[in-house]
Amino acid sequence: MARANLSASVVVAAGADLADDDGFEQVTLSAVARRLGVQTASLYNHVRDRGELLAGLHELALAELADEIADGVAGKAGLDALVGLAEAQRTFAREHPGRWAALQQPASATTAASAGAVRVATLTLAVLRAYEVPEVELVHVVRFVGATVNGFLALERSGGFAHREPSTEASWHRTLTALDAVVRAWPTTDGAPA
Repeated sequence: MARANLSASVVVAAGADLADDDGFEQVTLSAVARRLGVQTASLYNHVRDRGELLAGLHELALAELADEIADGVAGKAGLDALVGLAEAQRTFAREHPGRWAALQQPASATTAASAGAVRVATLTLAVLRAYEVPEVELVHVVRFVGATVNGFLALERSGGFAHREPSTEASWHRTLTALDAVVRAWPTTDGAPA
């Protein structure tokens, strides 16, 4: 790729593809430069450093995940929407392991306020608001659903479920059914010990 064709978005996209192909931890400016066929110094006109590259990758992954979630939940409500939300994340994690790894990193304030992050949050809240959870409880429900889905995906990816029957698919479907039941019965009081 000629140097004239470089831009911040091209550099970040190359970093995202590198993360998917070789692993998130392999994303460095020199590795991205090699992938693009340019000298590392050429990238500094477009990204300040590795931190900015990884932040861009995180924001790109959020935007792409938002598109997947939007497709997965469109026209659905209740359990169907919750399954659509979770399946979109699972598919994204499987198809884009490096981008998914970027999503597991702490987000800067700028990344958390990015259009993709706002869209993911908005879509997630829309799915959960259909359950008529009190507004003051929504953040807790979002955290619970996110922790459950991310935990399952992390264990699945690491091979943590590989040595037992029945299949992981059966466990996944039971997990989503259980999530639906828990969200439907979400407590409306703190419940913390005094």
